[in-house]
Amino acid sequence: MARTKSDNYDSKREAITREAAKLFASKGFGGASIADISKACRVSKSLIYHYYGAKEDILYGVMNDHLVDLTRAISAANIMSSDPKTEFLNLTQTLLDCYAGAEDSQKVLLYDLNHLTPAQRDEIIIKQRSIIERFERVYVRIFPTLKDNHGLLRTNIMLFFGSVNWIHTWYNPNGAISRDELVRLTVENALAPRIAHSDICA
Repeated sequence: MARTKSDNYDSKREAITREAAKLFASKGFGGASIADISKACRVSKSLIYHYYGAKEDILYGVMNDHLVDLTRAISAANIMSSDPKTEFLNLTQTLLDCYAGAEDSQKVLLYDLNHLTPAQRDEIIIKQRSIIERFERVYVRIFPTLKDNHGLLRTNIMLFFGSVNWIHTWYNPNGAISRDELVRLTVENALAPRIAHSDICA
């Protein structure tokens, strides 16, 4: 007989996913075992398998939950603005707010994508692209000439993500630069005309 879901099924699953994210971030996917996860969660290995069929499924859960949270946050109505620069600033603020406290999941997403099954990887990439395209839609409102130059548009946005996705590796929230100032500087860099209309390689 199949085991039925407990009343606190979701909270237990979230706890497992959270502890797994910490272990994957610190040890790498290959270095963290199901036994390590069960020990960190103080539950049996059999209970882990009640929530996840394999270690790859846990990895997928870490990434998917993180991306779902990001997608929900940047889809919020209060981010929208008639001024695209303000909207881009709001999107960036929201993105970095989501990254704060989710450093482990973000690190796992950056480093361990190739450990997923092909089907899982494809699903994660689709979610990543939807977030990238959300920023692109606003960016092209700021720089309309990029509408017909998708290569340069995507390059600018990926340069932006290349910046924000690694902030967790060096930024000190207790340092000289506040988070608001960090957001402002990040957006100013992303919207710099010399980048958006670059002809330096011409």
